[in-house]
Amino acid sequence: MARLAGKVALITGAGTGIGRATGVLFAREGARVAIAEIDAVAGEETAHLAGHGAIAIRTDVTDEASMEAAVRATAQQFGALHILHNNAGGSTAQDNTVVEAPIEEFWRVIQLDLFGTFLGCRVGIPEIIRSGGGSVINMSSNVALMGIPGRDCYTAAKGGVAAITRSMAVEFAPQRVRVNAIAPSATMTERVRKLVAGNAALTRLAEAHLLGLIEPQDIADMALFLASDESRMVTGQIYPVDSGVTIS
Repeated sequence: MARLAGKVALITGAGTGIGRATGVLFAREGARVAIAEIDAVAGEETAHLAGHGAIAIRTDVTDEASMEAAVRATAQQFGALHILHNNAGGSTAQDNTVVEAPIEEFWRVIQLDLFGTFLGCRVGIPEIIRSGGGSVINMSSNVALMGIPGRDCYTAAKGGVAAITRSMAVEFAPQRVRVNAIAPSATMTERVRKLVAGNAALTRLAEAHLLGLIEPQDIADMALFLASDESRMVTGQIYPVDSGVTIS
């Protein structure tokens, strides 16, 4: 039996990379999937690849009305919401040390990665509760678990995601909502390949992977576990999918 049969999932930032791999995998495992993506064309492409009635909703995760509309459209189309994957986010080559990074880069990543996750949970969790409970999957990062130079903006945002994941897990457990996060190391999406190529610290990090470089499918597989009933007793955890970087 498909591992997500009967489930409805909303995935943000699913037009490319990890989000696309997750959307396709969730649909293959039986979920009805809504692709929330600011790039409408990329979102439609992912929905087409996913099949199984997947829909695309143009969504800006930093705008409350936009996120509310995405959750509402998902529930109206599929009748419920059981899985919220707050995947949208990302860093840029502008990140740097706390004394050198542009202030605008700090606020950009805080707004997208941290506030976007906050908003997703703010509007998505009530719908999950109305649907009888389910799973929230946030995206932290290995930079929230270890010291990495030259990434202070992204570290601040992803550290915040890890912290709020734990607090929400405690807050919403009585309503049968599990909240966990994935903490990838550098995952070889097209964006990250370009970022690694221009950053010596990230290149050294990529070379430190014990089991080889991480692909988007590796993160999608962890998201599937956290979305499924196989993880029904798991909440408040930050799962590194990092090829051993945080222990090496």
